[in-house]
Amino acid sequence: MIRIAIVDDHPLIRDGVRGWCAAAQPHILVAADHPDPAAFLAATGPDRGDLDAIVLDLQFDQRAPDLTALATICARGHRVVVYSQHTEPHLVRDCLDLGAVTYLSKTEGREHLIAALHAAADVRPYLSPTMARAMSTDADDRPKLSHREREVLLAWFQTESKALVAQQLYITVGTVNTHLERIRAKYAAVGRSAPTKAALVARAIRDGLITTDEL
Repeated sequence: MIRIAIVDDHPLIRDGVRGWCAAAQPHILVAADHPDPAAFLAATGPDRGDLDAIVLDLQFDQRAPDLTALATICARGHRVVVYSQHTEPHLVRDCLDLGAVTYLSKTEGREHLIAALHAAADVRPYLSPTMARAMSTDADDRPKLSHREREVLLAWFQTESKALVAQQLYITVGTVNTHLERIRAKYAAVGRSAPTKAALVARAIRDGLITTDEL
């Protein structure tokens, strides 16, 4: 069973997400919900482990988006699905760079959120409309990837593990890691680091390296 926690200061949002998760197939269990990141980070019990994803709002008590909290939660190893009313492209890209696996606007609703949570639990990328728009407005330089690097990148996006990529392309896992490290280095060299799989997916789609139909 997929287990998640919700971090949002609006009870209506927490109750709504809980209801959507209860009706989802496969079922998603809301192990805990918290009104703010501090409460989540201070909590003990099942909500500190065994979680497949965290649904995280960015703004609490009418303050500015809290990217520090996002970075801290991601650094603890949690797979964070940002669920926010903010849709500014630079903010979406910043959240992906900090480690979020997906960024959703609250206007995108149940269908996208449930799909994003299933993808997070399966360690698969999920491209929301908000992410797609953010990437299409990113005007930074594009790194140049070799044909083999593109093959490895696409295969990694389409599978659940590097071992499957290696099997599919008849190479070793070490070679897969080498290609992915080189790709990340190329993105970092042009000032567009992609530390997570979700960030790398978003960059690759924006740059025309892959299409949404290929995911």
